[in-house]
Amino acid sequence: MTQERPLLVTEPATDGRQFRTERLDADLVIVGGGLAGSCAAVTAARAGIRVVLVQDRPVLGGNASSEVRLWALGATAHMFNNNRWSREGGVLDELLVENVFRNREGNAVLFDSVLLEKVVSEPNITLLLNTAATAVEKDGDRIVSVTAFCSQNSTRYELTAPLFCDASGDGVLGYLAGAAYRMGAESKDEFGELFAPEESYGGLLGQSIYFYSKDVGQPVEFTPPEWALTDITKIPRWRSFDTKVQGCRLWWIEYGGRLDTVHDTEAIKWELWKVVYGVWNHLKNSGQFPDAETLTLEWVGLIPGKRESRRFEGLTMLRQQDLVEQRQHDDAVASGGWSIDLHPADGVFSEHAGSSHLHTRGVYQVPYRCLVSRDVGNLFLAGRIISVSHVAFASTRVMATCAQLGQAVGMAAALCARDDLRPADVVKPDRMRELQRELLRAGQHIPGHRLDDPDDLVRAATVSASSEFVLSELPADGPAVPLDAPRAQLLPVPAGRCPRIGLTVDVAAPTTLRVELRTGNRPDDYTPDLVLGGQEFALDAGDGQRVELDLDVTIDEPRYVFVALMANEDVAVRTTLTRATGLVSVRHPGTQEADPAVGRPRVEFWTPERRPGGHNLAVTADPPLRAWGAESLVNGHARPTSQPNAWVAGLDDAAPAVSLRWPSVRLIARVELSFDTDFDHAMETVLWPHPEAAMPFCVRHYRVRAGATVVAERTDHHQTRDTLTFDPPLETHELTVEVVASHGDVPAAIFQVRCYGDRR
Repeated sequence: MTQERPLLVTEPATDGRQFRTERLDADLVIVGGGLAGSCAAVTAARAGIRVVLVQDRPVLGGNASSEVRLWALGATAHMFNNNRWSREGGVLDELLVENVFRNREGNAVLFDSVLLEKVVSEPNITLLLNTAATAVEKDGDRIVSVTAFCSQNSTRYELTAPLFCDASGDGVLGYLAGAAYRMGAESKDEFGELFAPEESYGGLLGQSIYFYSKDVGQPVEFTPPEWALTDITKIPRWRSFDTKVQGCRLWWIEYGGRLDTVHDTEAIKWELWKVVYGVWNHLKNSGQFPDAETLTLEWVGLIPGKRESRRFEGLTMLRQQDLVEQRQHDDAVASGGWSIDLHPADGVFSEHAGSSHLHTRGVYQVPYRCLVSRDVGNLFLAGRIISVSHVAFASTRVMATCAQLGQAVGMAAALCARDDLRPADVVKPDRMRELQRELLRAGQHIPGHRLDDPDDLVRAATVSASSEFVLSELPADGPAVPLDAPRAQLLPVPAGRCPRIGLTVDVAAPTTLRVELRTGNRPDDYTPDLVLGGQEFALDAGDGQRVELDLDVTIDEPRYVFVALMANEDVAVRTTLTRATGLVSVRHPGTQEADPAVGRPRVEFWTPERRPGGHNLAVTADPPLRAWGAESLVNGHARPTSQPNAWVAGLDDAAPAVSLRWPSVRLIARVELSFDTDFDHAMETVLWPHPEAAMPFCVRHYRVRAGATVVAERTDHHQTRDTLTFDPPLETHELTVEVVASHGDVPAAIFQVRCYGDRR
């Protein structure tokens, strides 16, 4: 919408007045307080360096904040993919777990408070809200200082540091510093990306504005503003509007992909307001929606949620092939897993579908080199502006992925500040191994990497447990679920001959049921299109029939296999109420068929159901599966990968515990524990309700003993990680972690116990 604006004439003050100026010195200045910038700031501050976080809005969170109200997601993607146990770790995981604990209903204002609390609780962070970066001073190829202005206190800030990070979304800092950047889609030929859009589709993703409605229980009239869209049929999908669809799920009310998504943002906002108020007028006053009579327009976004603007050039550029082929990178520091999700540039006015997806088989690595500017020597890149092609950006742009990238930058900045390095220096192999180790220690998930920690005292300890979970039989005490689509149980099997697997089925009429044993192309691949074998079972009508899958199949190395029952409308399979870490059942809702013309691979989707549904299948295993022993505590993984990677107690263990014993006394100043908050559960930040406040697998109450003495106890724990510090250090040759209770009716589970001689 074109706005008539008065001509403003300003004259300089004759008495030389200027805004108040404050000068702040730090080790790292971060411009941008979305999830990427916030996670970078917290990570760097915890690593011991001084951080100034500059945010041009009154709240943190960017698109996840109450100003925009988009749910933060990443690799889990509502669990609508094959990325099992892929939720992002580290600082973002803390935020997501805490938000679900306090805010199951997805109130955007409450998420603001959770994020703000996380940032302001760090003494090494100076937070400047309502403060916009306006200028940069450089010396050669390095940024020396950033000038920023706060409109709320009329204060000008001069911010100096040896290191800077642009997490601003639009790349404000990089732009002012003269860093090389791109806008718009590359051609197919530049990088050989077959999914690159044609001109008719457009080269930029647009922006969206959401809205909330509320039923007030009595008739409410609505008079639209004069600038509201009057002809709803200008929107090709206008028949899709419905009062039953929450306005914050109408992500395809999108516009601006044909404009400059930086400088035309205000014009884009006005057009989106025009659409939103026109849509509401249609719902209220067209006469087609009688249930709209008592609805009122509760909230409309005041700023648009941006998808794409500048992308900066780093030391390498991630592209479509890296994602689809799941290429390995020596400098991997984070993971991604959202589909390659391109939107038509014309957005809500496009004849195309609202989005076009290319799903990969699973998660992919993001290399550190994408997070370092190629031509500004002390500039890190975080969030959606990192060095990726337009096609790869369509996946890496989502907020949970961006937050992980911020964590990687924060940790790298701490290493640079400590050892007086430039960001590019961290690419060296020894430095990169240190960065990866520190990220894994802090809970980051890097696909294909495990924590190899020479400082962990547990490496020299003998680890034992009171019991361990053994899968010989999961009782058929849950509901029977129909085979309206193929269903499967994921089971962690050892190398060698696959065990005999038994299931229980109810049969409505004589039929033939096919059961297959499947797996992926790698031990940690959860796209089960490799059929290891199968059997046909002739079944008579009747409930409670046994099916035994006994195949002469050799498993090459420990991995998950899928015991898959093919669709059959006459058969239902029995489930179990038993839940345990590393066990999940899935359903096959459909397949992405291959399209070589755009580089789209064939992917069969096998996805779990959210609790309270999604029960495990009632299975038996002969010989029993033993994948949950105490040795898992020290294998370097803190989530399921090719195996559960957790110690899980036996179902009948009344006093579950793990013990660490050293041949001589050790000084222990810090103990770090990792628990199971269900990395397969997508923890959307807003709008989407969650089935429970605390994940049922997570330990709620535990105590730690040094010898016979209780040295620590937690009674209301719900987070993934917990750190215990001891001053003075414990002097002991034995440490025991006793699990008193979990949040659900599940066996006790712990991923890691690590001990250190320092308290850092």
